[in-house]
Amino acid sequence: MGEHLVEDPVFRTRYRFRRSTDPGGGEVQHVEMWIDPDGGVTPHIHHAMEERFTVRAGRAEFLAGRTWISAGPGETIIVPAGTRHAFRNRGDEVAQVACEARPPSTLQAFLEDVAGLSRAGKLTSVGLPTPSGVLEAAVLIDDYREMVHLLFPAPPRPVQRLLFGPLARLARHRGHRSGEFATLA
Repeated sequence: MGEHLVEDPVFRTRYRFRRSTDPGGGEVQHVEMWIDPDGGVTPHIHHAMEERFTVRAGRAEFLAGRTWISAGPGETIIVPAGTRHAFRNRGDEVAQVACEARPPSTLQAFLEDVAGLSRAGKLTSVGLPTPSGVLEAAVLIDDYREMVHLLFPAPPRPVQRLLFGPLARLARHRGHRSGEFATLA
């Protein structure tokens, strides 16, 4: 998990990762993102992680709570922990965005696993699991549930927990493990 480029064809985004330590001694996950036109991620929540997005080139839109905010080069959007958020590129050119996540948690591993499922054809064009990807998605959702709460259109979160817990156990019994999805395709 170094500074290699990770491509996610479903969310039309490429990522490069590195970690550093801030002046106060806390770890920071840096994610450099290149978001293609019509690319971006679906709404989600990090309960314990703040993200700071700075647009380097192009334009990007950020959902923070219930409001979409458009940002251009040099502009920064801060998403506090516990805030529903997403990002997208509705422009005609690639948007380059730098993200700083504090604390870093398992963000890099999660994004690498999602990109692996995406490259393997296990996610639909809107980011939901395909029928052949349900077991892998169940493991992903279960393993990363402390870091991210994915906001699927349906079912509600309590139903997701009831559904994905047993599916994740079945998937693990069949040998599926998060951390391995990044190498699926």
